[in-house]
Amino acid sequence: MDHGFFPSTVAVVGAGNMGAGIAQKIAQQGFDVLLADLDLERATKGVDHIRRSLEQAVERRILKPEAAEAVLSRVTPVGGLEGLAQADLVIEAVFEDLLIKKELFRKLDGICRDGCVLATNTSSFYVGELASVTRRPGHVVGLHYFFHPAKNRLLEVIPGHLTRPEVVQAMVRFAEAHGKTALVCKDAPGFVVNRFFVPWLNEAVRLLEEGVADIATIEAEAKAAFEIGMGPFQLMNVTGIPVAMHAAGTLGTELGAFYEPSERLKEQVATKELWPLDGEASADPAVRGAVRDRLLGVTFSVAGAIVDEGVSSLEDVDRGARIGLRWAAGPFELMNRDGLAEAARRCAVLAEAWPELEVPSCITDAVQAGREAFAFRRVDLDVADGIATVTINRPEVLGALDPEVMGQLSDRFDEALATPNLRGIILASAGKAFVAGADISWFIDRIQSDQIDGIGEVTKDGQDLLNRIEASPVPVVARVQGMALGGGVELALACHGIVCSNTASFALPETGIGIYPGLGGTQRLPRIVGRPLARRLIFTGRPLFARDAVSAGLVLEAVPVAELDDAVARWLNAGVPSKYAPRSADPAVEEAYADGRSTGTPEGLSDAAASLVAKDGKALGRKAPLALLAAAELIDGGADKPLAQGLQLELDRLESIFTSSDALVGLRSVTERQRPEWTGR
Repeated sequence: MDHGFFPSTVAVVGAGNMGAGIAQKIAQQGFDVLLADLDLERATKGVDHIRRSLEQAVERRILKPEAAEAVLSRVTPVGGLEGLAQADLVIEAVFEDLLIKKELFRKLDGICRDGCVLATNTSSFYVGELASVTRRPGHVVGLHYFFHPAKNRLLEVIPGHLTRPEVVQAMVRFAEAHGKTALVCKDAPGFVVNRFFVPWLNEAVRLLEEGVADIATIEAEAKAAFEIGMGPFQLMNVTGIPVAMHAAGTLGTELGAFYEPSERLKEQVATKELWPLDGEASADPAVRGAVRDRLLGVTFSVAGAIVDEGVSSLEDVDRGARIGLRWAAGPFELMNRDGLAEAARRCAVLAEAWPELEVPSCITDAVQAGREAFAFRRVDLDVADGIATVTINRPEVLGALDPEVMGQLSDRFDEALATPNLRGIILASAGKAFVAGADISWFIDRIQSDQIDGIGEVTKDGQDLLNRIEASPVPVVARVQGMALGGGVELALACHGIVCSNTASFALPETGIGIYPGLGGTQRLPRIVGRPLARRLIFTGRPLFARDAVSAGLVLEAVPVAELDDAVARWLNAGVPSKYAPRSADPAVEEAYADGRSTGTPEGLSDAAASLVAKDGKALGRKAPLALLAAAELIDGGADKPLAQGLQLELDRLESIFTSSDALVGLRSVTERQRPEWTGR
């Protein structure tokens, strides 16, 4: 397989709920999908399941009817396996039975063309064991989807011990192309998320079995301790109690008695009934504390073992929890919250009850070194063939920027510049979004604690970093695979060029939350796309989609995600033209957003310009008046000044905008999910 391999036709074997959900998600992103089962009737039932799911999405106004029909048209039911001969990628999603899966892989190996990748959705078995029954072990990989696969963003990518590196790379790109966040991990029992999640469920049942607490109390304390919406018993009711027992049994077989399903769990499965969730939680602090200690202790112990065994990094363990399970914080973040000494104590108590367990060395080593918390790497650096790739690896919050991330970004950028024989730098981000702006909660905390100076200092540091990026002696290209918002757009603007996927978008929503773009948005954007279009984008917050971004001169090229890496490499090799070349906007935009225009409606506009103003009126009416005024004055005030002076204007105005009551109201509206009411103060 060459570097350019990417699947165009994808097959899913197994048309049950999981397989149909996987097929739906892949088809929603534009792929042709073959949904196969033992016979055409079963495969057609799977397509019917997708149809009902899409109809629900239309009813909830998530999809338009024509979009739902387009998705359905890309899914073809197939009876049997012979129709999969020309597929590029086959994903099996059949029942978790090792013998059944092995036999399926033998058949697929004989039917599918050379070069086709065979993937397993197993949550329990070794990928390498399934690969061993084929003649193509280098082209077998694990793709573990999480329920519901059409909605859950996490995808564990698991190479077997013989899986070729380029296959893994292709599957990471494929994950990105269908809206998944790839978590690459070692081929080990339970992989990452199930390895700690299933024991967490099992321990909740043990607490019930031992009479430590009733279900209502365990549910309440689990929700409080882990800041989650559903406790373990409710989760088992939703996802299937037999599924939990089966997963625990598989882990127990591989890892020992601690992981084995509790007797009470087996009994509940035998009843074929759901866990009863009624009753009042105990108010006894001792009982609730015991529940908390046990559930956290299990989570910390197993998460630490995952890192000790090299299955995954601590950052990816936390990403798995936050993205796959929708926990507010991952295991290592929870350890930091309570303190590493307390985490070690809880693990030690668990080890006393289960002698085969040990307190993870990653925890004990940190405690012995006097560290109070784990440090997380949020920005990565990879170098190949003279090209350095700096990646913001924070997909759980869509790459949001905060002082820690900006600091690490600065460090990685400096490390990249120090690379011998450096030819170029790629600025990228992991996950479905590029960078979804700044961390709003950080701004709220600074305002409420009267630390406005801190906002100015961090913004100044951010501007300094972006200036260094722009002044780089080698070309820097932003690789934008999805949505870029606010500070993410400003980060990309500082690069010498932007190459994006054809599903990418760029938006500056700041005026809708009471502030203005302060990392160069009011200065670089007008210089790149012209002042009229910059005004429209900043005033309205409307997104600029990939095709229009190319036409406007913001983006060098927009391509399918599968071609994004090659396109970036091509521009780095060919040379990046100046981003500050003169631009002309659409005539209606030029007229409607001419120099000096802020929010009024000028007289004497052409029909096209008047129509544009009317179209934008509703969006403009929702923006903060003070923020609109500030943005307009900054755009106009910096227009005839050197860029450095224009950027200083942004910094000089920060205190006045962040001390306004509208700024706090607007920022809170994001976290509280309500429309702000502006006071103009």
